[in-house]
Amino acid sequence: MSPPRPRLAVVFTGLMLVMLMAALDQTIVSTALPTIVGDLGGLSHISWVVTAYLLASTAVTPVYGKLGDLYGRKIVLQVALVMFLAGSALCGVSESLTELIAFRALQGLGGGGLMVSTMAAVGDVVPPRDRGRYQGVFGAVFGLASVIGPLLGGFLTEDLTWRWIFYVNVPVGIAAFLVLAATLPERSEKTHHQVDYLGATLLAAALVGIVLVCTLGGVDYKWLSTPIVILALVSIALVAAFMVAERRAPEPVLPPRLFANRVFSVTSALSLVVGFALFGSVTYLPLFLQVVNGSSPTGSGLQILPLMAGLLITSISSGQIISRTGRYRPFPIAGTLVMVVGLGLLSRMDASTSRLLSSAYMFVLGLGLGMVMQVLVLVVQNAVDYKDLGVATSGATLFRSIGGSVGTAILGSIFSSRLKAQLAAKGAASKLPANEVAKLSGAIGNPASLKKLPAPVHKLYIASFTTALDRVFVVAACVAAVAFLLSWLLQQRPLRESVTASTGIGETFAVPKPVDSMSEMARALSVLVGREGRRRLVEGIAARAGVDLSAPGAWLLARLSLEPDANLEELAAAYDVSIETADRARDELLERHMVLGDDVGRLTLTTDGREAADKLVAERRASLARLCEGWSPEQHDDLAKLLTRLAQELQPDTPAEATVGVVADQ
Repeated sequence: MSPPRPRLAVVFTGLMLVMLMAALDQTIVSTALPTIVGDLGGLSHISWVVTAYLLASTAVTPVYGKLGDLYGRKIVLQVALVMFLAGSALCGVSESLTELIAFRALQGLGGGGLMVSTMAAVGDVVPPRDRGRYQGVFGAVFGLASVIGPLLGGFLTEDLTWRWIFYVNVPVGIAAFLVLAATLPERSEKTHHQVDYLGATLLAAALVGIVLVCTLGGVDYKWLSTPIVILALVSIALVAAFMVAERRAPEPVLPPRLFANRVFSVTSALSLVVGFALFGSVTYLPLFLQVVNGSSPTGSGLQILPLMAGLLITSISSGQIISRTGRYRPFPIAGTLVMVVGLGLLSRMDASTSRLLSSAYMFVLGLGLGMVMQVLVLVVQNAVDYKDLGVATSGATLFRSIGGSVGTAILGSIFSSRLKAQLAAKGAASKLPANEVAKLSGAIGNPASLKKLPAPVHKLYIASFTTALDRVFVVAACVAAVAFLLSWLLQQRPLRESVTASTGIGETFAVPKPVDSMSEMARALSVLVGREGRRRLVEGIAARAGVDLSAPGAWLLARLSLEPDANLEELAAAYDVSIETADRARDELLERHMVLGDDVGRLTLTTDGREAADKLVAERRASLARLCEGWSPEQHDDLAKLLTRLAQELQPDTPAEATVGVVADQ
């Protein structure tokens, strides 16, 4: 049972604050990275500040949803929030880059749970008919956080200190914790799950191993050195162990059968590349803007906005076009090609590139990303069976996060090794002492420190830095080119109507979701039967059900089936219906012997009235079932129950007097 509206608003506000914090911390550090490195050192491992959070949240995301079903959403959400706030506070007091990376991982362990648990908590407080609308707001919050994260990070860094990008979470998080503790209801029913702890642990360990190889190889150790070879072999063994564990797990994190589906395999590869390009760009573009162009942290955040603007423009427009035409295949093909062009343009930037031109290059990259990101979720959902709908949807998010983690690490390794090589070469050419070059490559990254360098050394550093960063975008462009070739392997299949619900902003930014199919189906159906969709759904239902009633009569019959012995005047007042319209509806039902009235205005359904109401519900259920075409609702108990519940809840809209004749079928 959902809470009353005033309380629901308070609960929802608390949940939105939680989602906002968790989403912000994926991108808020990007514009602060040069300042952090200048303060703590460790330029060669800068990528780990981003990667640690992404890796930790990626590893735990599939587990949190099931833990919430097992132990209750409220307690799991509270534990995740406490972990996130502890990580945030510790990040703020970090005295070394190693400490910061470790505490970012702790923050990520909580952040992954926050994102999944808040989306799942909506199902505990909002009825299925409204779930899509509320979760759509979460998607918008997630998207907003992704857009403003770099800008907010730059503002806090410049006007306060970089530590405030973490401290700011604490008061907001405590307020959200208190609100949810007081208002979020405990879920009475628990769902039994066999949580795949082994699979999640092996996945996390394998990803950490891969990222370490990519980060340390060629920078701290030679690629064929003993530590790197051993680490690579261990990572391969962990991947193999993960695959074996998933074949044996009753409820695997990532069912191996999904990879037999060619569409899922191709979209997973594309998701990796999208994460690679997005997080790599957001991580290293502020470095270029601040170190090479001399932008402030806030200025670099503003200059990244064109990338996000391009992403939003094409993601929203592509979603609308796909919903109207049913054709999705052209968008990943065109999007990956535009990504190649955008990344290629970014690789051409140097100290002479104007801010307007660099913003234009970022806008092009954003246009490409927007055509790909959202479509991948839709394509996956359209290609799998109902039993795999939830895990396949979360899988698309999982691979994007993996791509972001591994990609940021690989690009960081390329950048660091290239910077060292360029500094050594240019330093030797300029007859700069070797010890000065070594000091320069390891310690400088903060624009404030760079300004203190002698002019010749500063010029040498900027030239080396630009060359190193150019290589980063060239490699990213090559990876995007591989994605362009892969995108041609996508098959165009008839688009299920229920799948078009996955064209909102939440899918653009890959909001992590629970891994059960019923939750995803409830969201999709709720989106489809929103205000306008509901009118299309119920159009002609009375005629198809064989119930000859006007719109007011059908409305009153539906209300009485849910509120037996209701008083006519109270119903009219509660639903803003004029008493004249309510009287006409009552007279119609009395004339057809569908209700009985008493002296105080109470109305009771007769047997004929109950039969007519049941027919309307049955026809509404059949209309909903048609939206699930291809997923055989009658073969899945949870889906069948969901359709029945939605059919009972989706009563006709309150009849407006001006449209009584027009919507008589409703």
